[in-house]
Amino acid sequence: MHGRPATSERLIPFTAGDGKPLSLVNVRGSAPPTRAPVLLVHGAGVRSGVFRAPVPANVVDALVARGHDVWLEDWRASIEVPPNPWTLDQAARYDHPAAVRKVVEETGADRLKAIIHCQGSTSFMMSACAGLVPQVDTIITNAVSLHPVVPPWSRAKLRYAVPVTSRFLSYLDPSWGDHPPPGAATMITRLVKATHTECRSTVCKLVSFTYGSGCPALWRHENLGRDTHDTWIPREFGPVPLTFFRQMDRCVRSGRLVAFEHLDGLPDDYTAQEPRTDARVVFLAGELNRCFLPESQRLSYEFFSRFGRHRHALHVLPGYSHLDVFFGERAHLDVFPLIIEELAGAPARHRGDR
Repeated sequence: MHGRPATSERLIPFTAGDGKPLSLVNVRGSAPPTRAPVLLVHGAGVRSGVFRAPVPANVVDALVARGHDVWLEDWRASIEVPPNPWTLDQAARYDHPAAVRKVVEETGADRLKAIIHCQGSTSFMMSACAGLVPQVDTIITNAVSLHPVVPPWSRAKLRYAVPVTSRFLSYLDPSWGDHPPPGAATMITRLVKATHTECRSTVCKLVSFTYGSGCPALWRHENLGRDTHDTWIPREFGPVPLTFFRQMDRCVRSGRLVAFEHLDGLPDDYTAQEPRTDARVVFLAGELNRCFLPESQRLSYEFFSRFGRHRHALHVLPGYSHLDVFFGERAHLDVFPLIIEELAGAPARHRGDR
């Protein structure tokens, strides 16, 4: 898919199950959609715009060109929402089911598809496994689902640095950049600038420190265009609460997603029973991901395959990391055709498949 189709968009507010105001962005082409609605769910400390990078053609462009009705969810982890001490449990119980219902209400469709990334993926998969999004028949999940496996340095940060940092800060924020607030934020930023020499962008360095292990951790520099790296990325990251990192520490230690706070309608252990969804799940993993290792998706694929052998799929993407799967300069050639084929229900073959 090449080029950028003409699109229009509208902002659709919706209310989460606990009353929090959230929103969806509906993107359509110049012609009425001819294919199913697709819901896109971003990760932690970004926003739905993370899927609309200034690349030759982003994933929203690819979906619109294919005739899909595209819906971008800004859940409680979005930087469009006032900072709040969210947990994955809250998102799974309150945000994603409400977003799915709103798409159904607005479109009249009884079934839809979802493309989910990182903590949007973990929390959405929690919703799916709990039977809270039965309208979704295809899920394409990137980076991590039910089994968070991280590099050793990330495990150490979660176990030892997060408790100490929590005494001084409620949030980490890559958008501090070169002008962090005084105190602990300034000390962290100076440390990161001293130890990360991979590029000149302090935001890029802080993203790597915050979310993974590597220089950089969430993308390969060679996959990004200069405008994406230097101008766009610094605007797309914001605060993420320490509550999330405490929950992720618990999950990493357990080797699977477990509850941080018990909420009615959600299990405490997401691999202790058969998933309550009939969706076909396609697992994507960047081969070079230094946020969540590809093993994360392999384990989740194997878990789902116990209950639906030959229905699900796993694709390991050579040369890709975490977010460059969506905003790499060649993602429209290397990744999006694979996504389009899987959404169509035709199992795709990829040179990195295992």
